[in-house]
Amino acid sequence: MASQSQGIQQLLQAEKRAAEKVAEARKRKTRRLRQAKEEAQAEIEQYRIGREREFQHKQHASLGSQGNLSTEVDQQTRKKIQSMQANYQSNRERVLRTLLSLVCDIKPEIHQNYRITA
Repeated sequence: MASQSQGIQQLLQAEKRAAEKVAEARKRKTRRLRQAKEEAQAEIEQYRIGREREFQHKQHASLGSQGNLSTEVDQQTRKKIQSMQANYQSNRERVLRTLLSLVCDIKPEIHQNYRITA
């Protein structure tokens, strides 16, 4: 009976060691998964940062050229407005005189298509 009891003790100890090994393996597996997840997150973050830089560069290049176009358009618009104001100032008096003469200097005439009916 002592040998049976000793065999059971050995089985229990073996079972206990196996359970400890399984628990240790699970802990290692959990640590490896956690580590792999952290590495993947770091890699994803690096990729995201790289893509963000590339996007910012392209956006800056695109908007930079549009900004230059906008500046050029603003300058051209200012020049045209100044030109129109100069034309207005130089021609204002002449146009007013012409309009006033057309309105005030009336020369009554009979229209050429008018027929005298008797």
